[in-house]
Amino acid sequence: MSATVYVLTCLTTFICAVLLLRGYARVRRRLLLWSGLCFLGLTAANLLKVLDLLVFLQTDLYTYRLGSAALAMGLLLFGLIWDSQ
Repeated sequence: MSATVYVLTCLTTFICAVLLLRGYARVRRRLLLWSGLCFLGLTAANLLKVLDLLVFLQTDLYTYRLGSAALAMGLLLFGLIWDSQ
């Protein structure tokens, strides 16, 4: 059951990233770009979680998961600060 939830969250964040980046390609609003990049980073963090908890049981990818999520949030924060005019 938990494997299904992990995979679904990974797919959901990926679909959100695709929709945000597609919206950016259509209307060229920079906030959509930063949000899409943030969700790509969150997708990577969720994918690392799936790999960590379901595939590579002996290795610990916790720091990589946190680093990926922190980088994603940093991108969104940078975009919010840079485009706040």
